[in-house]
Amino acid sequence: MFRFFFSGPVEYQVGKTLVRGSFIGGLFLIGFGMLVFILRDVFAFLAAAIFFMAGLSAIGYAIRTWILLYKMKRSDNNYRENVTIHLDDPFQNSE
Repeated sequence: MFRFFFSGPVEYQVGKTLVRGSFIGGLFLIGFGMLVFILRDVFAFLAAAIFFMAGLSAIGYAIRTWILLYKMKRSDNNYRENVTIHLDDPFQNSE
């Protein structure tokens, strides 16, 4: 099967590139796995920090939205100052 796909000099070079990339990718994955295993506390802290910041961001968004809704309800539609809507009447002649 490999002779069918990798029979010429160009295919041989492509095959070598694939093998080299696969080997280097495997080494990176093994190295990253060992790094996570050795420094698991650091990675756990980083993951916890990311989730904590995401939670704070979601709470901040909820508070800002709640304040905006409260202001809109209290102002009785005064939040649309100087806004006019212009609609073109398709049945009106513009001549």
